[in-house]
Amino acid sequence: MKLQPVGTKERIVTLDVLRGFSLLGILLVNMFAFYLPMPHITDLGAWFTDVQDIILQQVLDIYVQSSFYPLFSMLFGYGVAMQFMKADGVGFYKFAPKRMIVLFGAGFLHAVLIWWGDILMTYAFCGLLLIALIKMRPLFLVICAFVLNGLFHSLILLGYFAMGIFSAPVEEASVDIAAIQNAITAYGVGTWGDAFTQRMLDLAVQFQPFMWVSAAFTILPYMLVGAAFAKWRLIERAREKIALWLILAVIGLGVGIFLKALPIYTTKTYGLEYVKVYVGGPILALGYMAVVVLLCLIPYARKLFSPIAKAGRMSMTLYIMQSIICTTLFYHWGFSLYGQVDVQMGMIIAVAIYVVQLILAELWLSKFTQGPLELAIKRATYGKILSEK
Repeated sequence: MKLQPVGTKERIVTLDVLRGFSLLGILLVNMFAFYLPMPHITDLGAWFTDVQDIILQQVLDIYVQSSFYPLFSMLFGYGVAMQFMKADGVGFYKFAPKRMIVLFGAGFLHAVLIWWGDILMTYAFCGLLLIALIKMRPLFLVICAFVLNGLFHSLILLGYFAMGIFSAPVEEASVDIAAIQNAITAYGVGTWGDAFTQRMLDLAVQFQPFMWVSAAFTILPYMLVGAAFAKWRLIERAREKIALWLILAVIGLGVGIFLKALPIYTTKTYGLEYVKVYVGGPILALGYMAVVVLLCLIPYARKLFSPIAKAGRMSMTLYIMQSIICTTLFYHWGFSLYGQVDVQMGMIIAVAIYVVQLILAELWLSKFTQGPLELAIKRATYGKILSEK
């Protein structure tokens, strides 16, 4: 069987809805990094002083932060596993690594030329590791995910206990005032060249060697879970697996929100903060996935979610577009709004951009079968444009 892109008739609409839904969550989280010097802020919660800003940041912290990158990682793994199963192993190992290399290159250009907070390079790196493990049976993929993730977090939490800080209240960390001021100056009042220089510095902070190691123990496990779900065909068989999805929805939302709210409504300790991000975050991501899957089983829901699904079909194009729009809005060579908006305005801008993107996706896909960057990636991967049947 010849490996080729998934055609429009073969697409799983629910997966596209999930990707489209994730785009909004990712933008809401990334918005802070577009208008604040995030690489140099150690505690975002302590950055804001206005009551409304504090409350809205906490709302995003509970319901959005640390839950959408696990969701998108699982969807990424689901897609890779679908390609593997479709190819039946034939040709997969010829094109799949090449696709990850192309994706890494696209992420590198994104990070260097547009915005330092790129996630594509990390996904491509973890994707190469996923390819090496993709032959495993789904149960072993899940076991491998829990072992990798559990080992990493157990070691860190053991360190917390050894230092006696697990139950200790989080102290206000010292910040590099000079680094923060340099970022504000470069992005807020500097030229494109100033922003470029600062972006290189921020990239050095963002992509430290430990980041790549931690990605293999954090993001890769979510991809492995997504790949296992694909091999079990849990989304395709959602109607017959409705009990499972109901359980995941109830537990995911209930436990996820509870764990993520604990350090906000109780004492903000180092241990609870860690559990909030690395346990509550992915559990809530599963809850969101389950809710969307269940909603897509409702009659006419797919038609209602059609704009979101179309955004999901061209998620990479829209992801890069978000960076272009936001850097233009916030950086000085654009509209110079860097550091000038509050949390509420940031949320409004994010939602407005997302709505515009839904409209653009609808218009684009009325003429074409895939997004421009999706087409470019496939052209670079397969060497020619393959028709979709």
